[in-house]
Amino acid sequence: MSTIAAFRAEFGAMVRRPMFRRGLLDAAPMSLGIVAWGVVAGVAMAKSDMGVPLAVLMSLLVYAGSAQIAALPLIAADAPIWVVWATTLCVCLRFMAFSFHYRPYFEHLPRGRRILLSYLMGDTSFALFIHRFPKPAHGQDHVDYFLGGSFITYGTWQVAIVTGIFAGHAIPPSWGLGFAGTMALLALTCTQLRSPSASVAALVAACAAVAAYALPLRLNIVVAIAAAIAFGVLARHARSLRGEGEA
Repeated sequence: MSTIAAFRAEFGAMVRRPMFRRGLLDAAPMSLGIVAWGVVAGVAMAKSDMGVPLAVLMSLLVYAGSAQIAALPLIAADAPIWVVWATTLCVCLRFMAFSFHYRPYFEHLPRGRRILLSYLMGDTSFALFIHRFPKPAHGQDHVDYFLGGSFITYGTWQVAIVTGIFAGHAIPPSWGLGFAGTMALLALTCTQLRSPSASVAALVAACAAVAAYALPLRLNIVVAIAAAIAFGVLARHARSLRGEGEA
């Protein structure tokens, strides 16, 4: 009981912190898109006949809708486990890029805590965090803001995907929930395009993803990320050379 009481006291203190509440408020408008995408993922898991207990366990352990949906047809087809792992790894490689971007904000934390925080990384929370903190700000509690946003996104996602798992076949594909979730994430992404180079990098990534769509294991996502990073590096190098030339 003392452990539970201590946890409740610590959580209550965290909720009262200004940056935690700011993270909650910033993430709240994105809940509708997360709900749509989560329900779609849950329905897909239910229709894969993997069973409710295993589907719920997978949702709690994986916490990555795109990886879950990519793995489902492989599991249903009795594909070798290494193929399932390789597919989910390729789909989730974008989180490595997220980690590099988060590092300046969280590098002062112990490694164990950083590992725990990495479990809460997501596309929506990352976009919100970078929009709020384009660069590490002295005196700002980045951890509280990250946890506040993650509290909403993680909680909403789990409720939505479990709802989809239990609703199963009762939700028809004609509802188009997957499209609604994708559009919500796309709208959030567009808010990050605050410079011409960022806009061109996004266009390059989109073109690369479409061009490489036929690749197996969802490798087109990896190709898109690599293309955007390559363009960013080249653009930065070109700006530095232009600056040296003007000097």
